[in-house]
Amino acid sequence: MGLLAPDGGALARTAAADAVPRLTDERGRVLELRGWNVEDKTHRGADALTGITERHFRDMAAAGFGLARLLVFWDDLEPRPGHYSERYLRRIERVLDWAHRYRVRVVIDAHQDVFGPAFGGHRGIPEWATRTDGLRYVPHPGDWFGEYYEPAVQAAFEHLYEDADLRLAQARMWRMLAGRLGRHPAVFGYDLINEPMGKLRSGEDPPAAARRIERDQLTPMYNRLAAAVRRADRRHHLFVEPTPVVGEAVPTGLGRVHDPKVVYAPHFYNTAMEAGRDYDPAAHWIETYESAVTRYPREQRVPVVIGEWGPPDSSLPNMPRFYDDALVSLSRYASGWAAYTWCYGGGYCAVDEAGRFRANKGRLVRPFAEVVAGRVLGVSYGAGVYRLVYEAVGAGVSVVSVPGASRVSVVGAMSVRRLGARVFVRAGGAGGGAVVVTVRAV
Repeated sequence: MGLLAPDGGALARTAAADAVPRLTDERGRVLELRGWNVEDKTHRGADALTGITERHFRDMAAAGFGLARLLVFWDDLEPRPGHYSERYLRRIERVLDWAHRYRVRVVIDAHQDVFGPAFGGHRGIPEWATRTDGLRYVPHPGDWFGEYYEPAVQAAFEHLYEDADLRLAQARMWRMLAGRLGRHPAVFGYDLINEPMGKLRSGEDPPAAARRIERDQLTPMYNRLAAAVRRADRRHHLFVEPTPVVGEAVPTGLGRVHDPKVVYAPHFYNTAMEAGRDYDPAAHWIETYESAVTRYPREQRVPVVIGEWGPPDSSLPNMPRFYDDALVSLSRYASGWAAYTWCYGGGYCAVDEAGRFRANKGRLVRPFAEVVAGRVLGVSYGAGVYRLVYEAVGAGVSVVSVPGASRVSVVGAMSVRRLGARVFVRAGGAGGGAVVVTVRAV
């Protein structure tokens, strides 16, 4: 895809980025997904998902976002072996109904943090599927990620990957979930497990362990789960993640997942910023991350959608630079992203209690082409002006997100219709030809 820099000049694309395929729909149209994670980690059991409301999707859509990565928890879905919670499933469907009302695509994310509720009240894999071999678990106040390296947690992951009955239970869960939700019009895909980890062996450092776990345990797991989903749903995309060690700019050891609709979905977090430090452009973390993360999708010929990203403190002095640098990098190789997270408050939240964007997070609100029915020739954004140039193929409809007050002009189209924060452009037909869409902030 051709790309122009914010100042309108040519922006060099790395060979790695150029070789990463773009995500397309069933009609061959090029897709770009931009949105946010949507979650409720606070409520569980009878109150599960009550923290998510219609407002989440109404406000996201009004700001031009069309993707939600919805966190669901196996411990709420299957509180006892073989017993799936009808109440929880109906709550998920209610959330999907709201998403569909506002034209937001949803990726269902089977989320886990530090495996699950057996460890300090985290969420994810049920306690009945947690096997620790009686090993030690010590909480890490202020450093929850360090809990992944506790022996009991590492044993639990090892059993999840290796025990035949747990493999079967996980596959059954996904088959049931895909069968229940696969016909809902809001569903776009399934993220098979969030930030999977595993057991370090003697003498291994985390990068070496990550590559082995990804190669020998995650790859077979993803193939098992893909087969389970496809017994119920052959339509939607499957999102597969590496371990979080990818954030250290370590190429993944994942192998081939044998499905035609695989999307590589790494997360985009920097350890220093996660610890509260400011962005350091001189460290070149974004560049090294891009170089490492593009290796797998180039080799496997799969598109990339970043499943989570964004610092916990977006008010630090260099954060405007971080968001601008990150968006330029992501545009080179990713078919979209879901920032973390759409909520109303502090910390990672996109907006405050009143719905106002928190410091610098509003920089993510800008026009982009959600759907392009043709071949993209160029994209530019700068000084409040967005421009898309594409060669129409057939008579398909392209969709451009135009959040906020703006003027839209289109050259080369047969029809143009604006609906809320989206512009629908029909072009092509017998004549074909180039289409130019220009969006100017007012």
